[in-house]
Amino acid sequence: MYSVPKSITEALNNRKQSQTFRCLSSRYYEVDFYSNDYLGLARNPLVRERAQELLQKYPLQNGSTGSRLLSGNYSLIEEAEYILAQFHHSERGLIFNSGYDANIGIFSSIPQKGDIVLYDQYIHASIRDGLQLSKAQSFKYKHNSLSDLEDKLQRFSEVANTLYIATEGIFSMDGDIPDLIGILTLAEKYNAYIIIDEAHSVGVLGDRGEGLCQSLGVEKRIFLRLITFGKGVGSHGAIALAYGEVIDYLVNFARSFIYTTAPSPEVIAPLLAAYELLPSLVSREKLRENIAFFQRKVQEFEVKNTEKMRFILSQSAIQGLIIPDNERLKKLSDSLQSQGIGVKPIFSPTVPKGQERLRICLHSFNTKEEIERLFKNI
Repeated sequence: MYSVPKSITEALNNRKQSQTFRCLSSRYYEVDFYSNDYLGLARNPLVRERAQELLQKYPLQNGSTGSRLLSGNYSLIEEAEYILAQFHHSERGLIFNSGYDANIGIFSSIPQKGDIVLYDQYIHASIRDGLQLSKAQSFKYKHNSLSDLEDKLQRFSEVANTLYIATEGIFSMDGDIPDLIGILTLAEKYNAYIIIDEAHSVGVLGDRGEGLCQSLGVEKRIFLRLITFGKGVGSHGAIALAYGEVIDYLVNFARSFIYTTAPSPEVIAPLLAAYELLPSLVSREKLRENIAFFQRKVQEFEVKNTEKMRFILSQSAIQGLIIPDNERLKKLSDSLQSQGIGVKPIFSPTVPKGQERLRICLHSFNTKEEIERLFKNI
């Protein structure tokens, strides 16, 4: 018998003592304020029905059988890449197994030695992890701060071979939206390339759910967009959107694409089905109504609240109630969950210390009564 290394035991004990120990749960909650299924597409029966129709093309194939460069390429996944590239006004697209895989592949392979990547300090962990594998240098700029970004662009523009700027369409923890026009203005001034992760903005922003870039009409000015499917699209996986030469580069150099089994037809079919519904979804307007109603409740809450709790200003489906006390945060989340209200606590180091919070996700299928119930129990 072997013993568990002391470092592992100590790390777990530290998490338990600090009230930040994580564990998996398959518990069902009566009210969903925690999933990323903003538009209800993951539970939409029309998606399942249409996906089954698409899968009739592959009656004997359950898996993809290999990586895309070996045996795992097939017509349905190529069709999906073409359709999504057309929908998002991009020359080409490349599907990855997940947003995490995509960001690892993009940021580990594209920026080279001598290049510099400037990233928003609240950027997703997958981008940070990709940058750690890169030969390029990377530096964070203050969250959504154009002045700090320009200071760093000025500082590095003369020494970097190539400058990249990384940001998100909607930030996954605060739910706020960057000034993309301002970032674009700076990028063009200093000859920098923008890479934007639209994980939480696609499906939600734009008249047809196209995401932030297309809602502003600036998609042609963006070097690379990453669209993930596990949020508003209600599916799984991700697609990188860029010029054909950039996609060819990823096929040749993104290790998280090259050395992994391709998504199966059972993954791609629901994705295509969801995109067929996406442009005309009535649920998008219902989500916006729920966000507006939630904001009115926030205003009422702030008038009455005398505790050390505050909501982050957000006009998106992601809302955050800051409770900078792990024990108190856990107690409140446990209380809500015991009443069937599904809401999750976010502890440091996922968010900075002092920014611990309840992360509240709004959906098109939430009712006003459910939102009222949440506020009554906070």
